[in-house]
Amino acid sequence: MTVGAQLVVDVASWALLLAGGFFSVVGALGLLRLPDFFTRMHGASVTDTLGAGLILLGLVLQAGLTLVAVKLLFLAIFIFFASPAATHALVKAALARGVKPQLAPEDPTSKP
Repeated sequence: MTVGAQLVVDVASWALLLAGGFFSVVGALGLLRLPDFFTRMHGASVTDTLGAGLILLGLVLQAGLTLVAVKLLFLAIFIFFASPAATHALVKAALARGVKPQLAPEDPTSKP
């Protein structure tokens, strides 16, 4: 691989790694800042899947055409399917336990 091509791969890889790290940090802040369980689960699940996917894609670019890249792609596929399923199971369990979503307070001056 030429020096120019390697530089393009490195820049793309680092851009994906930084973007994935950004989305993971945003998801962590969402866990701390959002008001109730259901909004926290939504914020964490969306950013977790996207952040992990971008990080793994950046690592695949760094690994090149190797067995490591294949393993990283299998891991990305597993996360892509397992993370939303786990989030759905947690939310259903919370609903079954009686956890209620926080709704906006009703404005007594508003008319239906």
